[in-house]
Amino acid sequence: MAAQTLVESDRIDAVSVTLYRDPNRGEGAIPAGGWPGGYALVTETRTIRVPAGKSVIRFVGVSEGMMPETAIVTGLPQQVDEKNRDARLLSPAALIDAYLKRRVTIRRTNRATGKVTEGEAIIQSGPGGGVLLTTAGGVEALGCSGLPETLSYPGVPADLSARPTLSVTTDNAAAATVTVQLSYLAQGFDWSANYVAHVADDGETLDLFAWLTVANGGSQGFAQARTNAVAGAPNKERAAVLPKGTPPELHLRCWPMDVTSTHPRWGIAPNPPPPPPAPAVSAEDIGSLEDITVSGSLKRMSGVMMSAPVMVAQQEELGDLKLYRIPEPVTVAALSRKQVAMIDRKKVAFARIYTGDFEQFDYDRDADAPESKAAERILRTENIKGKGLGLAAGRARCGVRTCAEESLLVGEGALSDRAIGEEVEFATGESSDVRYKIVARPPSRSRQPYVVEVTNARSTPETFEMAIPYKLASSSAKLIERKGLKTWRATVPANGTAKFEFALKLEVER
Repeated sequence: MAAQTLVESDRIDAVSVTLYRDPNRGEGAIPAGGWPGGYALVTETRTIRVPAGKSVIRFVGVSEGMMPETAIVTGLPQQVDEKNRDARLLSPAALIDAYLKRRVTIRRTNRATGKVTEGEAIIQSGPGGGVLLTTAGGVEALGCSGLPETLSYPGVPADLSARPTLSVTTDNAAAATVTVQLSYLAQGFDWSANYVAHVADDGETLDLFAWLTVANGGSQGFAQARTNAVAGAPNKERAAVLPKGTPPELHLRCWPMDVTSTHPRWGIAPNPPPPPPAPAVSAEDIGSLEDITVSGSLKRMSGVMMSAPVMVAQQEELGDLKLYRIPEPVTVAALSRKQVAMIDRKKVAFARIYTGDFEQFDYDRDADAPESKAAERILRTENIKGKGLGLAAGRARCGVRTCAEESLLVGEGALSDRAIGEEVEFATGESSDVRYKIVARPPSRSRQPYVVEVTNARSTPETFEMAIPYKLASSSAKLIERKGLKTWRATVPANGTAKFEFALKLEVER
C-alpha cells in the first residue's frame, strides 16, 4: 500500500458563521457560563496545495463543537474518501491520559545536592485524582517533592491536536493548488436579542433598539467572520454529545507534609480573608455607566438623541424564517460574547393596556372585603410596517424607558418570536394607579356571580382588559374574543371607575 502524504491547512482565507438559537432555552437571555445550547453553520474558505496520489488533509482550527457527519468539502480535484474529527486536544492532562501505563522520562531536582537528574518512570494513574509514578525508587506521586519536577514524552500521540481538527483522505491524479470550501454544523453557539424601548413624550409612540448578542462557547474563535443570525425554529434532529469546553485540568495531589499543630481542625480549611473593597467610582465613571445601562445608544441623560449606530443588522427573508445579516465582518471570539446593533426603529405606534387576572373562587360570607390588586401594564402593537415595525422579533428581554429630561427604567419583560402581522406585547410591570378587585356574590344552584370593579387614579382614560377562561352564564357587558378567550374590555374614565358583573355556569349534580 502506498504511503499517504500529510497536508496540514491551518490558515482560513474567509469564514462565515450563521447562528441558530437554542430551541430549548425559552425566553430570556443566554445563561451565563456553561456550554451554549444553540448551534451554527460555519463555512470556511481555504487555499491548499494538494499532492498527487493519496493524501490526508488536516483542516486545523475548526470549531470545537463541530459535528463531523455534517461536514461538506468542495473544491478538491477528487471526492473525499474518509472524514475524521480529531476531538482530543493537546493538554497536560490529555498527555498524562495518553501515556497511562507507558514509559516516560521524569526530570527532577535532588533535594540534597540541587543537581537536576533524569530517570525513567511509568505512569500508573491520573490525571484526575493525582498522578502516580513507578520509578526506580518505588511508587510516588508527581509534584510532591517540594522541588521542580517535569515529565517528558517520547512524542505527541497522533490522536492529540493542539487545535480542533478535521482530517479527510483523498486521491488526486496530479498535484494542484486549489481553493476549497469546508461547511459544517457546530454545537456550542447561541444568540439572543435585548430590546430597549424609549417611550416618546406623546405617550403613543416609542423608539425600539435591539442588541444582538452572539455567544461562542468553544475554544476556537473566528476572526473577521461574516456573521448572520436566524430567527425562528427550523427542524433539527438531536445530535450526538460532543466534547465541550476547555480541556480537563491536571490535578496533582500529595499527602500533606505537615504536623498536626498546623491545622487545629484537620480537614477544615481556615476561613478565607474577606474580599477587597470595591474600587471607588468617580462621578465621571457614573456618567459613562449611565450612557450604557440607562440610555443605551439612543439617548443621553441630557436628553439629546444620539445618532443611529453605524452598523445595524440587515433583515432578509429565509423561507419562513428571518435572517439578520451583520453588514461588516466581526470577530466571533472563543469563549466570548459579543453585542452588535440589530434593530433600530423610530416612532413605533402602540397602545397602553392594563390587564387583570381572574381565577374562579367560592363565595364566603365571613370573608373580609378583598383588597384591590395592581393591574399589569402592557404596551401593545402589531408587527407591521404601518405601526413602524414589520420585523421578526427574537426571544429577548425588553427594557422600557421614559423619554423626558432623563431616561429612567419603568419596566422589563420578555418578548417571544413574532412573525410579521402578529401582535406584539411588551409587559412593563404593575401599575399603582390602575387597580381592580373581584367580589363573589352568593351563588345559586347553577350560577356563581362575580363583580369586578376597576379604579383609575390617572388623569387620562385607560383601557382595561380581563379574560374569563370559564363557561359564562351571563354578562353585563358585551365581551370580545381574544386569543380564544372571552374578554371584558372597558375604558376606565380619568380618576373614575368601571364595573363589570358576570356569572359562571356551575355543574349541577343529578
